Amino acid sequence: MKNLLLLFAFCFGCIQYTNAQDVTIGNTTLTQSNLVTGIQIPWEILWGADDHIWITERRGRVLRVDPNNGNTETILNIQSQVESGGEPGLLGMALHPDFANSPLVYLAYTYAEGWNVKIRISSFEWNGTELINENTILEDIIGGGIHNGTRLLILPDNTMMATTGDGGDSSISQDMNSLSGKTIRMNLDGTIPADNPDPNSYVWSYGHRNAQGLCNGPNGIIYSSEHGAQSSDEFNVIEKGRNYGWPFVQGQCNTTAELAFCNANDVREPLTEYSPCIAVNGVEYYDHPAIPELQNSVLMAVLGGLSGGAERITQLKMSADGLSVIEQNNYMNNLGRLRDICINPYDGSIYVATNGPQYPGSGPNRIVQYTNEEYVISNTPEVENNQFIKVFPNPMKATGTFTFSENFIGSEYEVISFNGEVVMKKTIVQTTEEISTAKLPAGMYYIKAENKEGFITKTFVVQ
Repeated sequence: MKNLLLLFAFCFGCIQYTNAQDVTIGNTTLTQSNLVTGIQIPWEILWGADDHIWITERRGRVLRVDPNNGNTETILNIQSQVESGGEPGLLGMALHPDFANSPLVYLAYTYAEGWNVKIRISSFEWNGTELINENTILEDIIGGGIHNGTRLLILPDNTMMATTGDGGDSSISQDMNSLSGKTIRMNLDGTIPADNPDPNSYVWSYGHRNAQGLCNGPNGIIYSSEHGAQSSDEFNVIEKGRNYGWPFVQGQCNTTAELAFCNANDVREPLTEYSPCIAVNGVEYYDHPAIPELQNSVLMAVLGGLSGGAERITQLKMSADGLSVIEQNNYMNNLGRLRDICINPYDGSIYVATNGPQYPGSGPNRIVQYTNEEYVISNTPEVENNQFIKVFPNPMKATGTFTFSENFIGSEYEVISFNGEVVMKKTIVQTTEEISTAKLPAGMYYIKAENKEGFITKTFVVQ
């Protein structure tokens, strides 16, 4: 770990890593930095209309991060009503498409009803400081200890789509009287759109096992990633009224039994599949000029499978019509399990949510940023970075310096190792503090300071 920032080079797919912070994609170099460290299993990350990054933590919290300085606020804590642990928890999130006038945030989470796990979708109001006034718009969806979905997506027609898993009961995915194992579509008030396949049902597509990626593509295309069993993770185009085969079909229709079922039920086959399973997750369509090599591509976060080893971001380069994959490349395979992605609409930066080294997720987790610093932007909103922490030098050997903005004076800071141990804790009495790291084992650490405005973290290396 102490050599993390030393120069090295190797190829993985079409990516060359020249060091731990610089990633070269074709002719474009991306600089890596940690926006925030120490959060707990981030599940959804979104770029909001307020130019902040919104995050759900599976344990039941929503965070809001300033991408300019990493300042992080906890704006909702519903841990007491969220059934979490393992795969259940606070999962998908979407923001109202007219957020300035209708500041609503939609959240999907699991809750307990007796011994049963259910899924609820609610809206909350953003008052500029916190999320308040929960309004349940759909609930009583069968969930489970595994396979709950649930990714939310606002569509161009201002309806909302959600993926649901089979909750561990594969037979439920073909049951049209159940909302589990489906892609469902609703109006933003929770009513059923009149143009759904059945105007009396939320079901848009069915025969799904556990889809946890969902994004808009060009020309109204909807992309989804879906977990297979031991084989056949899928990357799909979601189409109205279509059957996706589970549990009778995994991946392509390529066995005698699968072909018979596919022909009889008009099964939509995936654009591509992955065997053995790599645990595909959040997807995002990238078409920003900042990274030309990634344009017209879907970027997919990969958790790596139960045995690990496949953790990465996969680029799926799409055909001109968006309906076939013409090239795949694997990037950023040195971050551990990757859950989700969001994109800065101004400078094209990519933000990746990590979920620790192993299933079902562990910390400390990070939001890692990749930026093309040579891309010139002219329309970035002006910001004031009133709150900050600076670390120098990085890496440290025997000593180092922390510099704090004045509004941290009187607050405490902690230095935390990447195994979660607090190795230093002090009150901030001045803006600059010299520290000794001579007795700390070599490795990765982060400093965290918090005040009424939120908290900021910075990672550093001790050699």
